[in-house]
Amino acid sequence: MKLSMFPQVFSQMFKKPWTNKFPAKYQPSSTTKYLQDVQAGKATISPPVKTPTGFRGKIQYDKEKCIGCKLCINVCPCGAIEFKPEEKKVKFYLARCCFCSQCNDVCPVNCLSMSNEFLLADTDKYAKDLIVE
Repeated sequence: MKLSMFPQVFSQMFKKPWTNKFPAKYQPSSTTKYLQDVQAGKATISPPVKTPTGFRGKIQYDKEKCIGCKLCINVCPCGAIEFKPEEKKVKFYLARCCFCSQCNDVCPVNCLSMSNEFLLADTDKYAKDLIVE
């Protein structure tokens, strides 16, 4: 029973990895210089792998359709959604979000959906790209 994993390990040792070398095919000597070369048009960025259907990326929020029912706030396990009482609308903090899509499932007017956008890294958790309102 303890050695049952070895056939799987050995078979995977000789397969190609499923990872995508993004953003560069080979490790650049200097990331800063590489980004400058991309900006100047001397280098290109390798495109990321296509996202599969049903991918749960950045939340898309249609503010006009929202009725302010707060159901999304009640089901959010991370506390990533804040209610704005003056507008009767919600605000999403993507730095807190676990992308579980429960808010999308419970919304009675379908004003929430998940996009294919997944490049959300930032040093500031309150950056404009990480707040959806």
